[in-house]
Order: sequence, then structure tokens, then C-alpha cells
Amino acid sequence: MSTYHFDKHTTRRGTNCVKWDETSLEDIIPLWVADMDFEVLPAITEALKKRVEHGIFGYALVSDSYYESIIDWFRRRHGWNIRREWIQYTTGVVPAISAVLRALTMPGERVLVMSPVYNCFFSSIRNNGCEVLESALQVVIKDSQPTYTIDWNDFEAKCADEKTTVFLLCNPHNPAGRVWTREELKRMNDICMKHQVKVISDEIHCELVMPGHTFTPFAAVSEECASNSVVCGSPSKSFNTAGLQMAHIICQNAEWRHRIDRAININEICDVNPFAPIAVETAYKEGDEWIDQLNRYLFDNYQALLAYVRKELPQMKVYILEGTYLVWLDIRETGMTSDQLTHRLLHEGRVWVNSGTTYGPVTGEGYIRINIATQRDRLMEGLRRIRQVMGK
Repeated sequence: MSTYHFDKHTTRRGTNCVKWDETSLEDIIPLWVADMDFEVLPAITEALKKRVEHGIFGYALVSDSYYESIIDWFRRRHGWNIRREWIQYTTGVVPAISAVLRALTMPGERVLVMSPVYNCFFSSIRNNGCEVLESALQVVIKDSQPTYTIDWNDFEAKCADEKTTVFLLCNPHNPAGRVWTREELKRMNDICMKHQVKVISDEIHCELVMPGHTFTPFAAVSEECASNSVVCGSPSKSFNTAGLQMAHIICQNAEWRHRIDRAININEICDVNPFAPIAVETAYKEGDEWIDQLNRYLFDNYQALLAYVRKELPQMKVYILEGTYLVWLDIRETGMTSDQLTHRLLHEGRVWVNSGTTYGPVTGEGYIRINIATQRDRLMEGLRRIRQVMGK
């Protein structure tokens, strides 16, 4: 068994890195955008080196081994049996969502989301001429910590709206940190099918699950879920390969696949670079130990953050993290808005976090999101800087 060292620091400044080079502020600790400060699975680096040594980087075909790696991974890790013909590929999960929305909606229709939710959901829906319809998640306390649950009455009322044709799900949920249970997913689909609402499930964070929780692919819940859904995913978040740009769309419905294929070509997102399929295949073929150790490290980071906030920042409340590496914090007792605190942390503390309003101007107000996918000493220094700002 190999041991991977996630405490290793690798300089990212000066590499045209969005996370680190987006700002000219010096001495910054970026805990914002969802990528990780960890080097990738070494086997991915070696596979890409071998491809680079060939020296020619023309247009790339996607081979059968790409599809086989996806099929084997999801069968092995999640008990989901996928057929080769269900899989389509494109350049990223956001382009995938946009293509599926274009294929399955008409301008003016409503797309339901559960907010607060990933900010690109809003833009993808609006860019396709549809209206965003929000069902606000409900805050509940579990084991003395806040978390979210679904307002089922509101969810069904929104599905029953005659203009609602698609439900766009985040599974696991960003930024709420929920890993939806099989029972919750089935209930979502039962309501959606009752009201002729299709489901698009963004499952990009599916491998990032904390101990005691189990990710269930939406389409693996039941035959009814599979027939009524399109799943969009990628190893890019879990294996830190977002810059290589490749994602998969998995759809059992042949008619929908045909329409999605047309949308992918209309949107001109049908080609990928020669490196991306190699990274995907390698991650799915050789990444089991790496992802297991990563999740352990992330969980320990979360526990360290939780302990620190409870002791040193009691005016903040940490939401339970079941999945992703994105921690949601309630900052309403600080007396500041999300944008005010985010601005102060950046300019006074040199810590870059996300304002909760990014994920819904109403449901996200009073919150911030912190990315804990970094070396633990850097994370703790970021938290100490937050404490210093709060003490002023």
C-alpha cells in the first residue's frame, strides 16, 4: 500500500493558477475556489509525462478504455452498473449541465434548485433562457450542529408549478455539505415523476465523502430514477484535475441522449484535449488508495477546523460536513453581512473565502464557505488570521 503525503507544500504562485494568481495581494491564504493544493495521484503525472514525451498534440480520439474505466469505477466503488452507450463526454460539468438544460428545456420554463447552491447553477439556467425556481433548504440541528434538510412540502409545490420541467440537483450538495441518502433521492424522484419533472444530477463531488456517509448515484437508486435522470460528473474535483477539462454525461434515455448529443455539438463542446482522457482513465484505474487517503486527510482537516472554531470563534457555527471539502459557516452572530466579512478577511487578514451570497442572495446571506483542501498548517494559519480580524 502506498502512502501519499498531503502535507507537502507545492508552490502554485506564478503558475497562472486561478486560486492563487487571481489576486495581486501578497501573503494570501486562498480558501475559496474549489480546487485542491495537493499534487495529483503520481500515476496521473507519470501517464501524462509519457504522453508529453511523444511530442505531438493533435486532435484526440476518446478510446474504449476511457469508457471502460468509468464503468469499472462506478461498479466497483458505488455498485452502479452503467452501459457503454449511456456515456457521453464533454469539456466540464458546467458545460455538461448547460448542454443538458438546452436539450431538455424550452426558453421560459422553470428549473428548480435547492438553495443555497452552487453559483453556476443560476447562470447555466438563465443562459439557456429559463427561470430559476428556488426551494430553500431548511436548517435543523443534529448532534448539536446545524445541517440542512429538504422542505418537502415546498419542494413538491415547486415541482407542481406548471412551468417547472427540470430539477437540477447537487449530489453531494455544494455548499451545504450534504450527502443525500438513498431514501431522500428516491423521494425527490417520486415527487418529480408525479409532476413530470426531469432530474439533472451534478455529481462532481461524489468521491469526496466523510467517514460514516455513503454516496449514492441518483440513477443507481432505482430503475425509475435512472429513466428520469441525467447524471453529470467528472473526477476533476476528487483527483484535482479540473484544468484538464473533461466530464461525462450518463443518460439511460435514448431520446434524451440524442438531444444532448445535438446540444453538445451546437454548443461546440464536443472535443477534448489529448491529456484529459489519460488522466481520467488513470484516476479511475489506479486511484482507489489515493482517494481513500485523501478523504481521511480532509476529514482530519474538518475536525481541526471544527475544534478551532468552537474554541476561538464561538460567534461562528460550523455546518456538518458529510461530503465535499467545502465547509459552510453561519456568521450571523458576528453582526456583519457575508460580503462585509469576506471583504475584511481578504483585505485585513489576507484570507480569501467565499461569501455565502454567491450561492443565493437570500439563502446564502449570513454565511461564508471555506475550502479546506489544503495543507493543514496553512488551513490553521488561515483560521488564526480569521480570529485576528474578528478580534479587531
